[in-house]
Amino acid sequence: MSINPIMAKLAAKLQRTDHPDMRPGDTVRVNVKIKEGEKERVQVFEGTIISQKRGPHGSFTVRKISFGQGVERIFPLHCKTVEKIEKVRSTKVRRAKLFYLRGLKGKAARLKEVDTR
Repeated sequence: MSINPIMAKLAAKLQRTDHPDMRPGDTVRVNVKIKEGEKERVQVFEGTIISQKRGPHGSFTVRKISFGQGVERIFPLHCKTVEKIEKVRSTKVRRAKLFYLRGLKGKAARLKEVDTR
């Protein structure tokens, strides 16, 4: 099934290119716009990318531990609510999906850091 050329142009125009090169295992800091009533503020969510989908409808899942409880959040890649994505550190992983981190805690959940200079 081929995509409509007009839709392909529109999708290419709406895709964002200002995000860093990210992969599963990277620790990222995502700035998200949150609307509360009439006010709008930016909330930071920092954690490890455990999965990623590519393409025009791409998204990535970030996991962090907050007060001893695991929190996961799925962010659309080309969305206006995601203001900025910063890559904090990279780690060496051998899988595309890091769902096994859900069952680990403490030192067992650490990943081997890679120097990206």
